[in-house]
Amino acid sequence: MSKKYIDVMDTTFRDGFQSVFGGRVLMEDFFPAVEAAKEAGINHFEFGGGARFQSLFFYLQENAFDMMDKFREIVGPDANLQTLARGINTVMLDTGSRELVEMHAKMFAKHGVTTIRNFDALNDVQNLEYSAECIKKYGLNHEVVVTLMDLPPGCEGAHDVPFYEKTLRNILDAGVPFDSICFKDASGTSSPQKVFDTIKMARSLVGEDTHIRLHTHETAGVSVACYLAALDAGADGIDLAASPVSGGTSQPDILTMMHAVKGMNYDLGGLEISKVLKYQETLQKSLKDYFIPPEATQVSPLIPFSPMPGGALTANTQMMRDNGTLDKFPEVIKAMQEVVEKGGYGTSVTPVSQFYWQQAYANVMFGPWKQIAPGYGKMVLGYFGKTPVEPDEEIVKLASEKLKLEPTKENPLDIADRDEKKTMSYWEGRLKEENIETSDENIFIAAACDEKGIAFLKGESPLNVRKVDDSTCENDKECTLGEGNNMSNATGNYTVVVDGQKFNVSIAEGNADIQVTPATQSEAPAATPTNGGGAEVGATVAGNVWKMNVKVGDTVKQGEIIAILEAMKMEIDVEAPCDGTVSAVLANPGDAVEEGQAIATIS
Repeated sequence: MSKKYIDVMDTTFRDGFQSVFGGRVLMEDFFPAVEAAKEAGINHFEFGGGARFQSLFFYLQENAFDMMDKFREIVGPDANLQTLARGINTVMLDTGSRELVEMHAKMFAKHGVTTIRNFDALNDVQNLEYSAECIKKYGLNHEVVVTLMDLPPGCEGAHDVPFYEKTLRNILDAGVPFDSICFKDASGTSSPQKVFDTIKMARSLVGEDTHIRLHTHETAGVSVACYLAALDAGADGIDLAASPVSGGTSQPDILTMMHAVKGMNYDLGGLEISKVLKYQETLQKSLKDYFIPPEATQVSPLIPFSPMPGGALTANTQMMRDNGTLDKFPEVIKAMQEVVEKGGYGTSVTPVSQFYWQQAYANVMFGPWKQIAPGYGKMVLGYFGKTPVEPDEEIVKLASEKLKLEPTKENPLDIADRDEKKTMSYWEGRLKEENIETSDENIFIAAACDEKGIAFLKGESPLNVRKVDDSTCENDKECTLGEGNNMSNATGNYTVVVDGQKFNVSIAEGNADIQVTPATQSEAPAATPTNGGGAEVGATVAGNVWKMNVKVGDTVKQGEIIAILEAMKMEIDVEAPCDGTVSAVLANPGDAVEEGQAIATIS
């Protein structure tokens, strides 16, 4: 009797990179490993989409469409190249209009994609219907997704087998077109028994001919057990990654899983151990200069209590590392339990996982529910669709007050269609203002990445890669370095962030000394306190000044928002500590500030 063939999708170059490096890996560094993967017989890759779309424009000075084209050239025309899309968010963190959702499918079909895995973090099937139609319209395979996780202890009402059955039946009843089904557990917190029962349930609903696969992470330490349970229940495919971006916060390692099924009736992709070993050797050489955060290589028994997905965990801890708040990580994970419970049980996967994290971070840093993270607030108010259960009434009321928005049950696509900034014409106009070519690609880049997309197209985006040897950073470009870095092979002028502190570094060729000085802040208007002094208004957290709402001479009331900071991908209000008159503004938009640093004075 022949073994059952199990399709293996290699997630190394998308989810692996996201889970370990926050997506920040330069294409020329990893392309040799893609060639090696092809030689090893791998023919199914996750190669883009998700956070690996925006991250190229935000941090790598690379065009994601160019990367996708070159990847296709390497693997050839027959490989199944897959991307990840967030339903009506596509590759954005916010809801797209109908024309942007369609443009996503059109552009990705043009640039080498075979299959789009398409999920909604709320499991709101309404959010999958239109995106599925667009994916099929442009000739792509649509892999529809039911998102999984385990609820924190004491929580119930969703994320059990009956809930997943209801979601799948809704997909079938709505007539959503699909070519395969994926059960996606981004946090890796589902138990093996629940996975087994869920796959069994799905098989009974869709029959033997429908391709069913499981996606999970090693974050909580049970991924291999869950994959074995899925295979035993009749799954046709699983997702694996290659070392050094496997295990830990990423997918299980290809070789580990091959070992786990020894003696069983499964053929994992027809792969041979010797060829996979050679591939992994090449990948390790390709990534040898990249800083791997310690937490990316570990599993955590705390994750099922949060739950925090692997693909977001290291991106968030790296930001905490940069902001000097990494010591707060255990507290944030602990705080997520309440945030999930009161938020309506949306699955902890992008963008909802980021909403959970931001709210938990705010609760730790500023006190429980003193601030509402905008994404979290809009989610509980219904602006992203219907949550699996109703959010906590008090939190909904608080979010409405803080964000000055009323709760809604309107289709998020209808809301987005009314937003001028989510139209192609708006972004075409912005490109013309900047004398940038108005190609379809450029319009979508700008729409998906907002003003950071415009900055990329103007050649003004930063290079922000964490490497052990950061010689890839160009002169006068800002590079963020992790622990254990050296710059022995680099020359030029750099702005370096170490533990949240910025320094200017000048390195000369030869044996000249390395000159390091604290980076100067952008020049702000001189302080002119009245009445001989005043109350300093300190930054509530390390971050960047996004907006100053006041100027010298303005009268303010205690609690009035005088500035907004940007940190951890969220907006943080800075309130006036007292009534008075603004006597000095000590920071400008764009300035990097430390926690407690004075940004204004009130007399």
